[in-house]
Order: sequence, then structure tokens, then C-alpha cells
Amino acid sequence: MSARLTAHAGTFYPAEASEIERYFKAFEEMGNVDVPKTPRALIVPHAGYIYSGFTAHLAFEQLRHAKAKRAIVIGPSHRVAFHGMSVSLFDEFETPLGALKIDTAYANELMQKYDLAFEPSMHREHSTEVQMPFIRHYAPQLEVIEMVYGAFDPKVLGSIISNLLKDPDNIVVISTDLSHFYTEEEAKRLDNICLTAIDKEDPSLLHQGCEACGIIGVEGMLIAARNDGLNVKLLDYRTSAWATKDTSNVVGYTSAVFY
Repeated sequence: MSARLTAHAGTFYPAEASEIERYFKAFEEMGNVDVPKTPRALIVPHAGYIYSGFTAHLAFEQLRHAKAKRAIVIGPSHRVAFHGMSVSLFDEFETPLGALKIDTAYANELMQKYDLAFEPSMHREHSTEVQMPFIRHYAPQLEVIEMVYGAFDPKVLGSIISNLLKDPDNIVVISTDLSHFYTEEEAKRLDNICLTAIDKEDPSLLHQGCEACGIIGVEGMLIAARNDGLNVKLLDYRTSAWATKDTSNVVGYTSAVFY
């Protein structure tokens, strides 16, 4: 049996299960946003848990309402430049909390239907990996699909997401951080463009200055949400300054749920 091995345990998130659970317990004690609807898709950040973990928690906590059997996690490539999208064909996804089963049969169907690839080098990506312990904690029954994109047409991705959401067994997870390395004031100005686009489900607004690193995934999600008549609720926005207290050089994070 082949496994998608952890590449970032001990950096973006703890390598020890007990330390991860300590984070999750702290997040749960900090609170949640109750959206008593069946979630169809999430937008989540992908920084270190100390910075963006609570923001991600507010989205993944919505999985308690989920009726899905499969989570499709879609994130941008940060380390390998390529054109297209890679779908993981490993049998399972390793996490310090235990492995998640990868639905390889479904992954193969997606590859053939959309002419996608399996490039193993793409699957050491943190934007997707950091989401898996959350899924293992909040919805361990879910099987997963990992999709990592490089240069990719957001309209094509929107069509793929729309088709994915036609299956009630699927929930889509879009991974993105927002602006990087601005002052808190400038970050909030830029990030508000992204937040407004998400809130209004208007992908065109993203091109007015949103600097999300996963903007292709966000745009694809907004295209699908608008086409499919989904509602959206923004759950959280903050910058790394809430953890570092440094407002001179921050990264922005948000989470949202579509239902």
C-alpha cells in the first residue's frame, strides 16, 4: 500500500499527535461560528497552525453538519512550477493522527475525465497537507482526494468544482492564504478585496487587487458557487499579527463555508 507521506509535520504543524490535539482543544475553547446548514465547500488558510489554525478550525468545525463521504482538497503549488493539476494516486494520506484513505478509484476517474496528471513531486505541498489533520480530527470517516495546481484556468477549475458538487457525497476544500508581507493596514486593504469577492460570490472582483496565493482556487470556487446557487458565509478574517503582535509584516487569512 502506498502512502502520501507527511512532508511538513514538525514545521507547519506538530509532528506529535498529542500536540496537534492540544491545538485543536485550544481552538475549540476559543469558540466557533454556528452555521447549521449542510456544508458543500470550504475556503481555508494553510499557514502554520499557530498563525491560521483557529481560522481553519472555524471552517472544518462545520463538518459536523456534513453528509459527505469524500473531501476533495484543492491547493496551489508553492515549490514546483508547472502547468496543469496533479491528482494524488497514493492509497492513503499519512497524518500524525492516523491515515486518511484516498479514494483512488474516484481520483482515477477525475484524471481521465479532465485530462489531469499524477505528478508525485507535486504531492509534498503544504497547502493541501496542513488540511488533512483537521479532516482526520473533525471527520475521520471521510475519504480524501488531493489536487494540487500550478498554472491552471480558473474557469476550467470552476467547471470541475461545479461537477464535483453535483455529487452529494463530495465536499470541496479550497486552500488559500491572502496577502503576504505588508503592514497590517495595507494587508487589510488588499484582503478586503478578496473578502468582498467571496462575500458577493463575484469572481471578477478578485482581479481588482486580491493577492491570495490560492486565487485560482478561490476564483474557481466562486464561479461554481454562482453557477450552482450556493450561499456563502465568511467565518473569520485575521492576520498573523494576532499571533506575532508584529503589525509591520503580516500575512492575511480567511475562512468561509458554502452551503
